[in-house]
This record gives sequence, C-alpha cells and structure tokens, in this order.
Amino acid sequence: MAAAEDANSKQNPSGSEAPKLSDLLDRGWKLFEEVDTTNEPSSSNAVQVKVKRALMQLEEATRMVNQLNVFSRNEALEEISTADLKYLLLPALLGALTMKQVNPSKRLEHVQAARVYFMDFLQRCKDYDVCSFQLPRASENTADTPTEEQTNPSVPMPVSQPDLIAMATQRQAKIERFMQRKETEAKLSEIRGLVESGSADEELVRDFYLLHVRRWVTLAIEEIDSISQEMEILKRMELFKQSAPQPSPPKRPPMKPFILTKDAVQAKVFGAGYPSLPTMTVDDWYEQHRRQGCLPDQGIPRRMLMQRKMRERKERGRKRTMMTRHCRRHVTGTTGKTHTGEDMATAKTWADLISHTHIYTHASLHFPPINLPMLPICDMDTSESGTVVVS
Repeated sequence: MAAAEDANSKQNPSGSEAPKLSDLLDRGWKLFEEVDTTNEPSSSNAVQVKVKRALMQLEEATRMVNQLNVFSRNEALEEISTADLKYLLLPALLGALTMKQVNPSKRLEHVQAARVYFMDFLQRCKDYDVCSFQLPRASENTADTPTEEQTNPSVPMPVSQPDLIAMATQRQAKIERFMQRKETEAKLSEIRGLVESGSADEELVRDFYLLHVRRWVTLAIEEIDSISQEMEILKRMELFKQSAPQPSPPKRPPMKPFILTKDAVQAKVFGAGYPSLPTMTVDDWYEQHRRQGCLPDQGIPRRMLMQRKMRERKERGRKRTMMTRHCRRHVTGTTGKTHTGEDMATAKTWADLISHTHIYTHASLHFPPINLPMLPICDMDTSESGTVVVS
C-alpha cells in the first residue's frame, strides 16, 4: 500500500507530476463503461478512439502495478488493502477492451490476446480464492500448435457422440453463473451511490470492489468460452484461404494484327491493318443497287424493257430499209427518168422521216414541224403488191 502511495506521488524526470496509478485506472475504467454502454456501433471512429485511449491508460497502470509488486501469491485475500483490490480488475478490463477492437485482419491476434488477459485475471482470482469457480482448461485446439484436422482442411473433423451428462452440467453451470451475476449486479447498484459519493466506510468500499471482481469472474468465464469457439472458426477460415486455389489471372484478348505503313500512300494501299468500319448503311446499299437495277425484283421488268427496245429497234431498221429500197427503185427505174444524186438524197431523207415519224407517234411524243425539201416527183401511188410507187 505504501508503495502504491509512493507511485501516486512520483514525478517524472522532466519535473512534471506523473499520472497517479489510481487516476490511470479510474480513467481507463470510465472510458470502458462509456464504450460498453454507448449506442454507437463499435466500428465507429469515436468508439475506437476511446478504446485505444482506455487501453493505453490501463496498460500503463498494469506496468506500474508490476513494478510495485502490489500482488503476491504468498499473501491471502484479506492481506490485500482495500485501496489495492480494484487493481485486480486490470487484466479483465484489458481483455474486454481488446475484444472491442475492430480490425478484421488482426481479429485472431486480438482474441488470443484477450484470452491471455482473461486467463491471467481468473488465475489471480483463483490464487486469492476470491470465489468458488472452475478454471477453464487451456484447450489444445486453441494453442499455437494446431491439430492435424486444423492444419489439413481436407481431413474431416471427427464426429463424436454428444455427452448428454456433460452438456447438462455445462448448462446448469451457465444458469448458476447467470444467477450469481444478476445478484451481484443488484448489490452493486445498491451501494454504488454511497461509494461514489464518498460517504461509505472502508468495509462497504471493500465489499464494493470484491463484488466487482466476482462479477468479472463470471464474465471472464463466458468470454473465454466464446473466444475458444471464435478462435476455432478464425483458424479454420485462415487455413481454407491458404488452401484455396488462387484464381488464374485473366487472359488478355489476342491483339489484332496491324500493318506498319511508311507513308500515307502505303497506308491507302494496305489499309489500316484491321477490319474497317462500315462505309454505308443497309438503306444506302439498297438504294444504290436499286438505281443500278441489280435487285432480284428488278430483273424481269428490266429484261422485258430491253426486249421491247430491241424489237422496236429492229422494226425501225426494217421499215427504214424497205422505204429506202422502194424509193430507190421507183426513183431510178419505174418512171424511166434519170435523177441526180440530190434527188436520191432527198428520197432517203423522206424515208428516214417516215420511219422516225412512225416511232415517235407510237411513243406519243410530239415534235415541232420540220421543213424538208420536196421531191421533184411527188406523185405517189400504191401498187397492187401494196408498195409505194413514186411517179
């Protein structure tokens, strides 16, 4: 006790007064209660800041308690002073705050550290015989050396028959711890006001801290049970991640071939080296082929038109040949007169005019009248054979 009082009044080398041991515990304990009773999510920044501050305060208090050798296994619970009883709670508070840290990548480290804190707290309470409880055994499956089933995920976990007697015993023990914790919390709520106000005597203050220690004994046992289960799950998850096949990197699509051109002319000749984009739409292609008459539905009308034009051309040539022949025969031989070359040209012109007039009339086309020289022999008659006779 004297050593603790000396530590409370100790100054650091810089001359400023060092934080007292009792102040460190009170600050850390108060921060823990704020974090434990807050409605904010534990992953919020404000809560995590308080958790780190409380851990720093309580870790510093733990170092000071160890340096001062406040507790010893050679002494009994009655030999511990009332002012030093509250320092028994340091490992329990550190374990609870460690469990409230949020970091998925370090979750296994946090639960392992919290289990060490809780086991240290329970071992010290067992040494001082604070209350009657069974100390949890150190599970081999949660140690640093995992079993074959843990190291090899392909090995199935052994399925054992449930021990009904053991399960019933554990259930009964949990019920008893729950009832003890509720009774302890009820007593604490009755005397808390007197202790915090400073009006309680030393015996009441001693009972207050002993009730806190016994309450945390039941909480620590429950936390160790849940930690053991969580550690088992976390280790199995880590092994599954290590044994899971790594996904193959995505294959890059093959690069399209391209041509390196030296100048613009070569680029125009060889192209860009990759399939070109379409230069016209379907409607443009259809319109172009429609104008060219290459569409399937344009074949028959176009062929009929070509045949009709061919027949008209042949008919026109035949009539022109007949008219030229008749005019030449009658001009030169029928009348017995000798005509000049000018007369022959005039007769040919008339034959062409008659032939063209037939075609234009058939096509329902109208042209202005043409003044042509008259034939010197303008008497025309029709022979018995149906030919035109120029007289």
